[in-house]
Amino acid sequence: MADPQLTTRVLRRLLANGLVTRAERLLARSHPADLAPMLGDLHADEVRTVVDILFRQHRAAATLRELPPEIFPQIFDALGDQRLADILTRLEIDDMLEMVEWLPEERRQPVTSRLPEEKAAELRKAERYPADSAGRAMTTRFVGLGLQMTAQQAIDRIRAVGDDTEAILYLYVVDEKGRLAGVVPIRRLVSAPPERALSELMIHDPVRCRADDDQEQAAQAVARYNLLAIPVVDEEDRLLGVITVDDVIEVITEEATEDIYNLAGLHEADRVFTTPLQSFRRRLPWMLLNLGALFVAAWVIGLFEHTLEQLVALAFFMPVVAGMGGNSGIQSLTVITRGIALGEIEFSSGLRLVAKELAVALAIGAVAGAVAAAMATLWQGSALLGGVLFVSMVVTIGVAGMLGAAVPLLLKALHQDPALGSGVIVTTVTDVVGFITFLGMGTLLIERLS
Repeated sequence: MADPQLTTRVLRRLLANGLVTRAERLLARSHPADLAPMLGDLHADEVRTVVDILFRQHRAAATLRELPPEIFPQIFDALGDQRLADILTRLEIDDMLEMVEWLPEERRQPVTSRLPEEKAAELRKAERYPADSAGRAMTTRFVGLGLQMTAQQAIDRIRAVGDDTEAILYLYVVDEKGRLAGVVPIRRLVSAPPERALSELMIHDPVRCRADDDQEQAAQAVARYNLLAIPVVDEEDRLLGVITVDDVIEVITEEATEDIYNLAGLHEADRVFTTPLQSFRRRLPWMLLNLGALFVAAWVIGLFEHTLEQLVALAFFMPVVAGMGGNSGIQSLTVITRGIALGEIEFSSGLRLVAKELAVALAIGAVAGAVAAAMATLWQGSALLGGVLFVSMVVTIGVAGMLGAAVPLLLKALHQDPALGSGVIVTTVTDVVGFITFLGMGTLLIERLS
């Protein structure tokens, strides 16, 4: 595998010295996945030169499809409308859709109007599918075979198609109305007698997804049934396209990124290639929301100002209660959110999962609380203070574990992203419960503690 940094320096030196032929040889030896990150480090004139070279090598589209989307604007600025249209023409429809969505609004129509009519019609059709749907993730290049074909006819059909399809992983059998009837694995086809009918070879009623299904559901089906591809059909079961395993990996990556970012309060488009100003604008609103949540916790502490003035030792242990509760909540939240994302959880089992997380959290709270109580007793010489800390930690960690499970399940039931806002909700409520429990017990027992 090429070293991107070393390759970038060498490439820039060759371009600066006009050694284009040597640059072509360097690019020809590099895989598109290794070339793509280099483009983000080049200036606009260098990008234009490299893309010209890649066009001559018929590798421009293959390279640009490997780019992180955040680099698209930089590449678009370096390329003219016709050159971008030429690149889009060579892309699969799912890759074309992604690139078009990143085009600035003022350039979208000028670029797409230069597409061949067949590609433009395919793009318009794909854009009608909902965002993040299976219809937008599928490729429309697949091998569809007639129900009455023989094994030999199917093999002849594959030979005739040649390299026009992205990958031939399964052969899909359709009836005279184009409805999906079955699927024939390649291994079964090549080992069958030439005269054997596909209707006898195919697997009936294969796993499929609808074009308007969420792409995450399609990815979960591929993972659950150990498939290499999944067919996409319309409401009348007509075969529209195929989602292959490489697209599934992209979907899983996107969905995992979205969940992780939501838990951390980050915008999905905030990546390593994003400009500082864009990152600032995307992160600030969530940080202000967190600030508001922290002020709620601070207000709760302020209610016990008199208690803290009389017994300063309580302030020493407030971070312990809040920190342990927050950690417990995030642990439960992470486990449940992952289970939802992978399709492992149905809401019908929600109460059982909440009860399980509550039981685990209470057990952890009891052990951690006992250790904390012993340390507090040795430090402050007060067994009563240790007891207050013990009870507070059991309650806080227990509530945090329960909320960490219940909040994402509730958001899922309300058809909201289970990761969105869960972290803030769980952390804020846990802090409030922890402070009220700990400082409330301290207030009630202030005379004995003093």
